[in-house]
Amino acid sequence: MSEERYGEFVLVRRHGHVAELVLDRPKAMNAVSTEMARSLAGACTALAADREARVVVLTSSHERAFCVGADLKERNSFSDADLVKQRPVARGAYTGVLELPMPTIAAVHGFALGGGFELALSCDLIVADPTAVVGLPEVSVGVIPGGGGTQLLPRRVGAARAAELIFTARRLDAAEAAGLGLVDQLVEEGRDRGEALALAARIAGNSPVGLRAAKRALRLGHGLDLRAGLEVEDAAWRSVAFSGDRAEGVAAFNEKRKPEWPGE
Repeated sequence: MSEERYGEFVLVRRHGHVAELVLDRPKAMNAVSTEMARSLAGACTALAADREARVVVLTSSHERAFCVGADLKERNSFSDADLVKQRPVARGAYTGVLELPMPTIAAVHGFALGGGFELALSCDLIVADPTAVVGLPEVSVGVIPGGGGTQLLPRRVGAARAAELIFTARRLDAAEAAGLGLVDQLVEEGRDRGEALALAARIAGNSPVGLRAAKRALRLGHGLDLRAGLEVEDAAWRSVAFSGDRAEGVAAFNEKRKPEWPGE
């Protein structure tokens, strides 16, 4: 397993074709400062261009928190001009995770609040343990979810449920979150990271070309009418139909062996 650090607060660990993107600011429960946001965006840019990374797992180095959201201590010192200047940096962190071209999984334990929960929502799948506490409390401090929450949450739970959760700013425990579909897999305490990495390894055994195309079709087709969505799917299918991965997949199936994906 190799490691690469991006700034002081973000770490990327390699587990074969699975990349673990670690939020590593434990002294602040992974509160997203300007520096941390910049580092997270940089790590995502590098991962997006990495053809060896087939799946990304977003994890935390803190025992009791995934991420508590924006660094409000830092924000308290900002002038209006500082806040304006920081906004694109903050957005870059959330869109960096959201726009990763390969499947992404968040491994959540403890607090995942505000921007922390938005980072998890930016992933395709969320694995959580029973200690998880999630929520978007931004209106309780005079702002709104600004890391994609107002758009990502209704895509998971519907408009009315998202409105209730955002307007009340309430926190949900792991059981309620799982019941509402805010997390996809509830695992034993302390097993969120291990189970997310195991799930990622299973996914990574599939064609990297196919995985990226399937994610693209899922993301671009969401919200379109059926006819338009099927056109998105057809374009994604055409992008893989004549690939080396498709040829290898068919050959391996017929030869009854494990495929060796060329990834192109």
